Formats: sequence, structure tokens, C-alpha cells
Amino acid sequence: MADQTHVLFVEDDDVIREATQLALERDGFVVTAMPDGLSGLEAFRADRPDIALLDVMVPGLDGVSLCRRIRDESTVPVIMLSARADSIDVVLGLEAGADDYVTKPFDGAVLVARIRAVLRRFGHAGGGRAEEPASPAGGGVLTFGDLEVDTEGMEVRRAGQPVALTPTEMRLLLEFSTAPGTVLSRDKLLERVWDYGWGGDTRVVDVHVQRLRQKIGQDRIETVRGFGYKLKA
Repeated sequence: MADQTHVLFVEDDDVIREATQLALERDGFVVTAMPDGLSGLEAFRADRPDIALLDVMVPGLDGVSLCRRIRDESTVPVIMLSARADSIDVVLGLEAGADDYVTKPFDGAVLVARIRAVLRRFGHAGGGRAEEPASPAGGGVLTFGDLEVDTEGMEVRRAGQPVALTPTEMRLLLEFSTAPGTVLSRDKLLERVWDYGWGGDTRVVDVHVQRLRQKIGQDRIETVRGFGYKLKA
């Protein structure tokens, strides 16, 4: 059906790939499952899925490299899957442009919940309508030094030049922009940006803040040690 969510799933373990594909299909997703990174990239380009689930350790083209290739071409949401909660795996995947990650072994219901959470904030089919971050009174363009944030047009400019942000980065910046000078905790950002109704890994926030800093200026978002982050007004 046209309104079904199309998932690209790249996993080299036959048992995990087949079991996860069946579980996702039972929940109403359309799944294209591939055993390696190169075939996954071909499937992504051919099918343009709504979301990609990428295992970190797959042959041919590893999951992190595949994520980078996808991010070069698209802002489609990406969730990395890793057999270890290893900091290096997690950070590399997020730095490559992933929006979230799940460690294996995972519960099927948890994976589906994480997929739907990502889809809700991206507004893709099957995920419901994305909840827009609250806009300041009057909306319009907010200015912070050389940074301009158009809260209605969802556009960002730095020194007059457009800044390309992923949807997750944009939502993160909007949260900061609606409360400049206010410290936002990592837990609060997980709740508002990642739609976590449960405890999440704050490394997701830290890496996305660093990615955002690289695009809008390293000194624009300040770390308040022990509390969180704030946007310099």
C-alpha cells in the first residue's frame, strides 16, 4: 500500500536479518533486506526507502561508510545497529550522520518503537505527523550574531550563506532557538527532539550538538558543565 513505510535493512547475519524482517513486516512495514553494504547502497538508490536500519559490521561496505554515502545523497532517517554498546561504534555511526542507534540483541517491540519515534519527528509515512517544535511568538526569522534561523521556512543561514541541516539537526537548533540563553538538559533534549518517553543514551545528544556546532559555529552553542547546553543569545 502507498502509505506503508518502506524500511531498508542491512544485516549480514542470516538469522537476525530474516527474523527482524518478519517482525517488521508483521508490524506493517515493507522491508528490503540486504546482506552487505554494497547491495544495501544499490537498494537505497533504487528504492528510496523511508528509513534505513544499518548494522555497523557488514561486509563490502561497512555500516558507518554506508551511512555516510546515504547522508551525502539524502536526509532520510538512519538508525545504526551494533552488536556492542561500544563508544567507538556509537560515536562513529552518529558522526557519520545517523539519527539514532540500537544495540543488539534487541527486543523487536523496542526496535519498532524506536523506528516509529524517528518517523514521527521526520513526518514519514506510517510514523504519524511530525510534531513541530514550539515556535517563538510571532515566528519568523531569529538572529543570533551571523546566524539566522527561519522558524517558518525551516531554513538556516550563516553569514548570509545557507546551512544544510538534517531534520534532526534542524529540530535540535529550533529547540535552542526558541529559548536562547536557557540551559537545556540532555534528558530534556532527548525528550523533545528524539521523542524518548524513556531514558536514552545522552551520547546521541552530545554528538548531534557537535555536528551542529560544526555547521553553525563552534562557539554558538555553549556547554554548561553538569547541566546541558545553551544557545548564546
